[in-house]
Amino acid sequence: MLPLDLDPALSFCTHLMYGYAGVHPDTYKMVPLNENLDVDRTHANYRAITNFKGKYPALKPMLSVGGDVDTEDPQKYNLLLESPQARTAFVNSAVLLAEQHGFEGIDLAWQFPKIKPKKIRSTWGSIWHGIKKTFATTPVDEKETEHREGFTALVREMKQALSLKPNMQLSVTILPNVNASIYIDVPAIINHVDFVNLETFDYSTPQRNPKEADYTAPIYTPQNRNELLNANAAVNYFTQAGAPTYKIIVGIATFGRTWALDSDSEIAGVPPVHANGPGEAGPYTKTEGLLSYPEVCAKLINPNHQKGMRPHLRKVTDPSKRFGTYAFRVPDDNGEGGLWVSYEDPDTAGQKAAFVKSRGLGGVSIVDLAMDDFRGLCTSDKYPILRAAKYRL
Repeated sequence: MLPLDLDPALSFCTHLMYGYAGVHPDTYKMVPLNENLDVDRTHANYRAITNFKGKYPALKPMLSVGGDVDTEDPQKYNLLLESPQARTAFVNSAVLLAEQHGFEGIDLAWQFPKIKPKKIRSTWGSIWHGIKKTFATTPVDEKETEHREGFTALVREMKQALSLKPNMQLSVTILPNVNASIYIDVPAIINHVDFVNLETFDYSTPQRNPKEADYTAPIYTPQNRNELLNANAAVNYFTQAGAPTYKIIVGIATFGRTWALDSDSEIAGVPPVHANGPGEAGPYTKTEGLLSYPEVCAKLINPNHQKGMRPHLRKVTDPSKRFGTYAFRVPDDNGEGGLWVSYEDPDTAGQKAAFVKSRGLGGVSIVDLAMDDFRGLCTSDKYPILRAAKYRL
């Protein structure tokens, strides 16, 4: 995807987030993660993105930092929060970087430690686990209170610095599997941010749950699952803590998560289903366990059974409109070729937007535009997930 490919999407958007910038592990300054693409003269993507303001004057281009892609020394995100000097270096460099390239705001997609994945157990398993749990609990983060307070301070300091500049916004993105109740002091930060973007997906992934395929982004709790791992629960935490509903944005993923099925997998395909690690990589995204929406689309429609192509996936929609769509293919007689995919399509994106509207929330974010069907390969429409969500809003 090139910056020009964004053009058909932008008339639907109020904000455009460029991600991601990162944190320098030694200086704690905010830096471009890919200088060749972001700021180098030949590509200069930062500037290419902010130049869209000329054609779409109402659009707010923002620079986002973190986003789970800044993988060098991941503990620096916590260390930065512990030091007032590091926070100052970060804030000053961030405002400068954004301003130099014409961005009109900063998004903190902060890389907090993740909650530990858990298997979905039978009742007996749960009782035994409950007994075991009374013997030993280890927190994911030994200094969680200090990091919560440090993040509150960072948000306050960033807002202060941005408020000296005209028209600069500040947002916070809650990345998947970050426990907001540990790190986000909602009453303390909510007046300093323009909105909070909740990435309510990847609750189940082949990396975190290699042996069990399940819905990745339910709106409500599917039966016998953790009641906190869904969009509704994420929204409730913020509203119950006093966040105005108009400041809450719900993220919709444009990609699917895939698992390999083997001869031990249940042939009905109903989740949670036994799996054997991530599914094979797609032709464009080239990442195991991940497919963009157009890649999923291509696997649903292959009626001619071209030579060498595996049979297409069977799509299963959710009549309750609560949990999401999945598609699967049972393995062949040798236990090969089985695949299970949880993904968003235009219908489920519309259902999420309807949920957002019914709760009186601020809007939706599309994460991200590059994995929506920006070329219009599925149907002739470009950006079908974005369009469906916007239409329902």
